Formats: sequence, C-alpha cells, structure tokens
Amino acid sequence: MVGDYLLSKAVLLSTDHKDFDLLAVISRTIREMAEGELLQLEKARKLDITEDVYYEIIRQKTATLIAACCEIGVLSNNADEKMAAKMKEFGTLTGMAFQIKDDLFDYLTSNIIGKPVGIDIKEQKMTLPLIYTLRTANETDRKYYFNTIKRYNNDTKRVKELVEFVKKSGGLDYAIGVMKDFHQKAKDILNEFPESESRQSLHLMLDYVIERKF
Repeated sequence: MVGDYLLSKAVLLSTDHKDFDLLAVISRTIREMAEGELLQLEKARKLDITEDVYYEIIRQKTATLIAACCEIGVLSNNADEKMAAKMKEFGTLTGMAFQIKDDLFDYLTSNIIGKPVGIDIKEQKMTLPLIYTLRTANETDRKYYFNTIKRYNNDTKRVKELVEFVKKSGGLDYAIGVMKDFHQKAKDILNEFPESESRQSLHLMLDYVIERKF
C-alpha cells in the first residue's frame, strides 16, 4: 500500500507541475514492470526461460525502475534528451547487475539477508546461474535436475544437491562474470562525464551494487 501511495503521489506531482515528460517516464516504467511480471509468469509454467528471456525479465522487472530514477533525475534538471538517454542506460545496466547479484545470494551457504538458500529453486524461479548450468549440462544431468525443479522443488535434499551442482558446474562464476560486465559498461558511461562529487557518488553506488552482502 505504501508503494501504491508513492506511485500515485509521483503521478500527481508530475501532473500538478505539468512535468509531462516525467509522467511519460513513470507511465512507461509501470507498463514495463507489469509486462516483465507477466512474462515471468508465462514462462514459469513451462520453465523454458532462456538466457535472453531472463535478461528481458530482469530488465523489465528491476532495471527499468532504476533506469527511470536516473532518467527522471536528469529530466528534472532540464538536461537534454541525449543526456537523459545516457543516464537511463546507466540505470538499466546498474539494475541488471543488481538483480544478478540478488540471484547469486540464493546459492550462498551463509548470507545475512534472511533469504533461505535455494529458495528461488523451491519457488521454481529460473535465474542466471541455474539457466547456465542446465544449458551446459549433459542430457542425463539436465533431465534429472530439471525434474528436481519441476517435481521435487520442495525436497530439501534434492534442492541442496542442485545448489551444489550449480556451484560445481560454474554457474556462479558465469553469473558473476556477466554481472561484472554490466557493472563495467555502467562505469564506462560514468567515465564519460567530468570528475565531480556527483560522479564519485554514482561510482560508489555502482560498486556497492555488486559488492553488497545483503
């Protein structure tokens, strides 16, 4: 309810001040986040999420919100559309890295975010480490572990076994590599701007996204 309130407040403020460019960004973001959720629900039924589909889901569900914050920050200071587009891209890349980091927590034997290990598997969520592992596994392992996700996702022993298989198969290393690639691309955008306190703050925020422990 608090989220709904903040959303309606943002829309009202944009309307009251006739900031229709900001209202357009907010409306687009709401639509994309809803589309991302619907896409995930559609794919969850068959568990046929490919890597490209995964990227689209996290772009719409997570990255688009951070992108909107960055874009609105620029537009609210009367910057040109080129600058707004650049910061929107920065926000998108940051959001992609953020979500992949979040997905990695599911495979940590100890974490401080209060999230049980393997909870994404139990909820049949296909995240990047798992998608990569199933894609590169041999046919026998792929069928066995796919069956774990589909039919034995509440079997603690089978879920733990799959978590270990993802680690052993390089799923975490692969996801970390992709996350760092998004991080570097976002950093490259920041480095196009002259040195300033604001740029330094964004650098610190960006590093925190992939170094955070919760």
